Amino acid sequence: MHPRLVLASASPRRLAILRQLGLEPEVCPADVNERVHPGERPADHVLRLARDKAIRVLALEPEALVLAGDTVVVLDGDVLGKPESDADAVAMLESLSGRTHEVLSGIALAGRQGVLDSCTRTRVRFRAFDRDTARRYVATGEPMDKAGAYGIQGLGAALVEEVEGDYYSIVGLPVAALLRLLRQAGWRYDFGALHPIDPMR
Repeated sequence: MHPRLVLASASPRRLAILRQLGLEPEVCPADVNERVHPGERPADHVLRLARDKAIRVLALEPEALVLAGDTVVVLDGDVLGKPESDADAVAMLESLSGRTHEVLSGIALAGRQGVLDSCTRTRVRFRAFDRDTARRYVATGEPMDKAGAYGIQGLGAALVEEVEGDYYSIVGLPVAALLRLLRQAGWRYDFGALHPIDPMR
């Protein structure tokens, strides 16, 4: 018996990571408001959104195992989401230049077992660069749908000096955390497939 895995996200990065693991989920994006609530801590924010997305899609697909996620960049306690314009993206990148920030990725797994969640923190240090560099990167179009206005798996890798933690968390789907949640939900990952865990073993 194999679970019917549904990805409650339109993120091509999350889908690519699952496919890299040999999993081929159905994609059913969840439409939720991603604004930060007043006074909401970054970790609470990504966990709330991941859970909301998973629960919304589970209501449509009650027999499935639903995976959802949310990722934000945090600098000086402030959440940097996806840029709203080119100018916004340039400003975000300038604020990150030469500094260390945190990337928080919340994931949620919903199914018959209920809703399980996890938040992974990764520290990223950017090399120092000028406004012209930020503008040239924004002109590629890559930053516009990404938290913090950069994609470490793409051209944005050229901005990164050091990573401390889970690389896949920065991309948007922390693999180690996902495997832990799957085990908690009763599923064992076996290099391209998911199998139920025998409670008698």
